[in-house]
Amino acid sequence: MKLKAIGAAFVAAALLAITHGAAEAQVNIEGEPKVAFIYFNVKDDGGWVQAQEEARVSLEADTGIHTAYTEGVEEVASKLRAVVERYIRRDYNIIAASAFGYNDALLEIAKENPNVAFFNTPGTVSADNLEGYYARTYESQFLCGMVAGALTKTNKIGFVAAVPISVTTWNVNAYALGAQLMNPDAVVNVIYTNAWYDPVKERATAQALLEQGADFLGQHQDTPSTQIVAQEAGVLSTGYHRDMSEYSTATQCSSVWVWARYITPTVQAIVAGDWKSSGIRFLGIKDGGTDAVCCGPEVPEDVAAKVMATREEIVSGTRHVFQGPIYDQDGNLVIAEGEQLDDGQIWGMNYLVQGVVGELPQ
Repeated sequence: MKLKAIGAAFVAAALLAITHGAAEAQVNIEGEPKVAFIYFNVKDDGGWVQAQEEARVSLEADTGIHTAYTEGVEEVASKLRAVVERYIRRDYNIIAASAFGYNDALLEIAKENPNVAFFNTPGTVSADNLEGYYARTYESQFLCGMVAGALTKTNKIGFVAAVPISVTTWNVNAYALGAQLMNPDAVVNVIYTNAWYDPVKERATAQALLEQGADFLGQHQDTPSTQIVAQEAGVLSTGYHRDMSEYSTATQCSSVWVWARYITPTVQAIVAGDWKSSGIRFLGIKDGGTDAVCCGPEVPEDVAAKVMATREEIVSGTRHVFQGPIYDQDGNLVIAEGEQLDDGQIWGMNYLVQGVVGELPQ
C-alpha cells in the first residue's frame, strides 16, 4: 500500500474512532487472569516495542499477574489471528496488542470472544471488549523542542521523521513550535525516511541533516540511531519512544511512552470486573500516555525550569500545544489567535507549520 493510502486509512479510522462512545457492558473474563502481549517487532528494538515490553514487565512485577509475549507478529490478519487464537486456547483472557495493522483483525477476533478483553495501540477500532488507545505525543515533543530551541547555536535543528502520516507530522510541528517558543529564530529541517524502523536509513538521514548545517537533532523513529549519530558528531539531540540517554550522552530530553500508567490500571480493572471499553482513548501527559524525560546535563537550569513549568501548564490545561495563531509553511493561517485545534484537526494534520523546512511526502 502506498504511503498516501496508508495515511488516509489511518486518519479515516482515527477520525471515526473519535466519535465512538464507551461500551455499555462490563467484560467478565473467565478463569485466572493471563495477559498475552503481541509485538510486531523484536522486544528489544530500542523504541516502540521495547516501551511496550517494559510496561509488560512492570505489570507482572507490580501485580503478580502472569504474562506472556510473542515477538515479530506481522501486521497481517492471518498471522495475528493464529497467534491470538493460540493464546485464547491456552486460557489467556487479556490480549494486549501494539500495532496499527492489527486493528481490523483484532476487532473481528474480539467480537468472536466476548469473554476476552483486548486493547491495542495505536487503536482506531473498538468494541464492548476492545479498547483502542494512543498518546498525545505532541505534548512531550513540544517540551523536547523547547530544549532544542534553547540549545541550538546555529538556529538550525534537524529532525528525522518516520512515515508521513499525522501521528508523525504532529510531532514535527509540535517540536518546531516548542523550539520557537524558546528561540523565535529557530528553524527545523525535517527529512522523512518513509520507514518506522530502519536503522541504516535513520543514520544516513541524521548525517544528511548535519551536512545541511543542523547542530541539534530530534527524531520520531523506532531506534536510537539519531542519538548515536549526534554523539559521534559532537552535537546534542533529543530522543523518542524511550529515554535515549541510555544509548547516547548527546540526549538532553526524550519524548517517552509511559504505558505502564495505562496498562497496569486497565488490567487491574479488567480483573476486578470493573472495566468497560472506553472506545478510543487519546492519552496526554496527565493521563499516562506520554511524558518528557528532561533534562540532560547540557540544559541550563533556567531552561529546565521553563520546560517543567510548561509541562505543568499542559497538564493543567492552561496551555495547548496547537493554540493559535499558527501558520503553515506557505503562510496560511491554520488556527486563529485564541483558538486551538480539536482532536479531529490534530488527527487530520497534513501540513507543516511555519518554521519547518522540508517537504511532506504525498
